[in-house]
Amino acid sequence: MIVTLISDTHTKHGRLTTANDVRTGNRPIDLPGGDLLIHAGDFMSSGYSKHEATDFFHWFDNIDNYTTKIFIAGNHDRMMQLDPDWATGILTGYKTIDYLEDAELVEYGDGPNGDQGGNVRIYGSPWQPEFYNWAYNLPRNGDELKSKWDAIPANTDILITHGPAYGFLDDVEGRRGVHLGCELLAKRIETIRPKIHVCGHIHSGRGHYFDGHTHFFNASILDEQYSFAFLPHHFDWNEITNEIKWLHY
Repeated sequence: MIVTLISDTHTKHGRLTTANDVRTGNRPIDLPGGDLLIHAGDFMSSGYSKHEATDFFHWFDNIDNYTTKIFIAGNHDRMMQLDPDWATGILTGYKTIDYLEDAELVEYGDGPNGDQGGNVRIYGSPWQPEFYNWAYNLPRNGDELKSKWDAIPANTDILITHGPAYGFLDDVEGRRGVHLGCELLAKRIETIRPKIHVCGHIHSGRGHYFDGHTHFFNASILDEQYSFAFLPHHFDWNEITNEIKWLHY
């Protein structure tokens, strides 16, 4: 399965195929295509403008070189929480994208005898510990937040949350050792051991870490100054063995 991961585009999504990566000179930041494209939230800026949301929906829907495209909301995507009926209604008009908010999507594979096999179960949730009173915030280590993570099915293969788990790709720029990830999410991941966890939110935490069970990805595209700094994570994933082969990093 060819997978691309992005997050935290903050209304700059349209530049993904035109911007230059400052790290590699003039190499374009692109979406080369594949089986699965995931956006882990913060596609908006202030989050109050419906135009910001619809512009992203239209752009995401028009990407035509991925079989499945999934996104969740983040703390900047206020409109998704302030007016969920509007968001749900308008998203019905976009047929090639899937929005997950405390919800699951199953990608059905083909088994060896023509039956359903090799299925990939994907779960997405936007919540995070309280962070400057933005969207989808709940008190850190509180019962409400715990209930959100307890709802993650134990057989999840790919978990998408906007915020990172505590201690995993959640360091603050210039203050290494200061972690903003969620302790309760880290405990839930330790229990259910998804094969992949995708997040964003903490731009300076961007990267990949494998603990022997779970591949952790912080897929932020922008740096802390909201400038393009990173390529999308793009790799070939064996959903049975959980091995990945980097196509670009």
